[in-house]
Amino acid sequence: MDGLVGRRRALWLAALAVGAPPLFGRGAFAAESLRFDEFYRGGGPLGLVFSDQLLALKGARVRITGYQSPPLQPESDFFVLTARPASLCPFCQSDADWPPDIVVVYLSQATLMKPDGTQLTVQGRLEVGSWSDPVTGFVSQLRLREANVV
Repeated sequence: MDGLVGRRRALWLAALAVGAPPLFGRGAFAAESLRFDEFYRGGGPLGLVFSDQLLALKGARVRITGYQSPPLQPESDFFVLTARPASLCPFCQSDADWPPDIVVVYLSQATLMKPDGTQLTVQGRLEVGSWSDPVTGFVSQLRLREANVV
């Protein structure tokens, strides 16, 4: 039995060494890259419509590059990532006013926030759909949970 386990382990390590895709489903080892222009596929009278690509990544670990919006406090466990540098809090209204190029990032742990307009890449588990934060009251359409800056 030990021989079989050893051979499987060697095969698995060899696959990793040559860059084979993960054997345990999407995102087991790396986050999928996602761009702001891939969030929505258009809109109508009821607002923006999520893209098929975004919906396919719901619950998966994704990686997004953007700009940290102005922080509400010097140290926090969340911030808003925007496609372009922002000077105001972009999600302090309601989800009806939700801009199409932002995502809320909930960090794994509180951290010192970067200065306004800092470009960074984050990765976390993608949540999709309207949600109101019970602590802050902020409303969001897209969120990254258990996120970190990479």
